[in-house]
Amino acid sequence: MSATERQRTSARRDTLLGDRPGAFASARYVRITPLKARRVVDLVRGVPVDQALATLEFAPQAAAETVHKVLRSAVANAETTEGLDTHDLVVSVAQVDEGPTMKRWRPRAQGRATRINKRTSHITLVVEPASALVIEPVKPAKKTAKKAPAAQAEETPAKKTTKKAAAKKTAAKKTAAPEESGAATAETTGEEA
Repeated sequence: MSATERQRTSARRDTLLGDRPGAFASARYVRITPLKARRVVDLVRGVPVDQALATLEFAPQAAAETVHKVLRSAVANAETTEGLDTHDLVVSVAQVDEGPTMKRWRPRAQGRATRINKRTSHITLVVEPASALVIEPVKPAKKTAKKAPAAQAEETPAKKTTKKAAAKKTAAKKTAAPEESGAATAETTGEEA
């Protein structure tokens, strides 16, 4: 490994892990579309490594094999470089970035050609010990933002009630009209209603 590669790797580790114990592995320029790879990666994010490996082993997607290899590599990196116990590891970060797209052409009818995009992915997995994971508390939303919609909600029902009252009046007129016409038909036929 050259000096520039070593610097690039340590910079990448700092952005992914910082000072926390753990390891990462990545596969770059994988010939799988990022959309399909993300479906598989979402299955293992936040899951213990043993369970993630079992899930990937039986997942039917084509990307599962590549993600399985990357996860095994991350676990091996954690074991050899950091000296961590493999049974305590959790997949803390699992991301798929879009790589370069290879553009190909497919001949079509009447001399036309359509473009085929062969997309590539960069898959990165980070494993950390379960004891080192930090769960960030969720901050509640500001109360001032909730007061404004409540005031608008009070105004809108008042508008709706006027529309409903008008609708009831028209419905009453419509029902009254057939009764009057029914009485008129009864008078013309000589029957009492």
